Amino acid sequence: MSKKILAGYCINENVKDLTADDARKLTHLNIAAGTVRDGRAVLVSEEGVSCIPQIRKWNPELKCSVCFGGEFSTPCLTQEGRLQIAEDLAAIVRRYGLDGVDIDWEYPCCGENGLEANPADRKTYTLLLEAIRNQLNAVGDHLLLTSAVGAGQYFLDSTQMKDVQKYLDYVYIMTYDLRGAFQILTGHHTNLYTPVGDIFLDSADSAARAFVAAGVPKEKIAIGMAFYTRMWKGVPNRYNGYLQIAKTRGEYGPHYDELLADYIDKNGYKRYWDDVCKAPYLFNGDTFISYDDEQSIRCKCDYVRQQGYAGVFYWEHGCDTTRTLLRAAHESLYIGDEH
Repeated sequence: MSKKILAGYCINENVKDLTADDARKLTHLNIAAGTVRDGRAVLVSEEGVSCIPQIRKWNPELKCSVCFGGEFSTPCLTQEGRLQIAEDLAAIVRRYGLDGVDIDWEYPCCGENGLEANPADRKTYTLLLEAIRNQLNAVGDHLLLTSAVGAGQYFLDSTQMKDVQKYLDYVYIMTYDLRGAFQILTGHHTNLYTPVGDIFLDSADSAARAFVAAGVPKEKIAIGMAFYTRMWKGVPNRYNGYLQIAKTRGEYGPHYDELLADYIDKNGYKRYWDDVCKAPYLFNGDTFISYDDEQSIRCKCDYVRQQGYAGVFYWEHGCDTTRTLLRAAHESLYIGDEH
């Protein structure tokens, strides 16, 4: 059985804070340093990629890619536009000696987050990845092409994943933000299994199974772990704040290192464990916080090992300066391995 992947996303300014121990724990590092704007793929800064030579000294086997988000929809409507982006990406890979690129198109056909969207995205997403794959193959062998994808049925309905997966090495299903800024109903945002009694039925397990049903091989699928939180305020003080209508939406809350310092069983917050969803949450009588912790991450790692998925990944490295969650994932994922 091939080694499971443990991939980390790291924003540009946090790459310098990676340690030798971090690098040795990871199999893949995705540096969020790229964007598509005005029809061109560009680096927003060289700050992150400049650290790659040192990172590779610590772990020569670590695969380093750059993640590209931004405005894909309009330039990808034409063959020329797709080719320009693909050529830009290949040139960046060549220039900085990268192991590949990660495409974070949020989201084909869906413009709710304020980015461009067009019904044609369903096809052009496929064509873009085909063009990138061809350009990377021209640069060298074994260069990685991955994509971060939405965990809901909306993403499968808006894409052609059976065709898309042919060009991808890994599909990173963003099994976080399953609930958040669109909802005032409290609940889990990065749960492994589907809740009971919840009108929102999203989970990492249901998303992974849906992608398999859509034609993506298990060995290409990684599920996401959240090193950050979602938080609701003005929550009724009943049922420990779970599945309650709040006065706010599920906005970003404290990072995990902040939870350890000031929230978990501190300052009026009590930790609860949902054994159905395999997910923790905090409540203080007014504020509800959903997050991943050591226990839920162990459950996710056990899950991918048992179910035959490619592995796990997380967003974002700088959200846990204690390295508690990375250590939990590493220990859980490689139990029994020689690693």
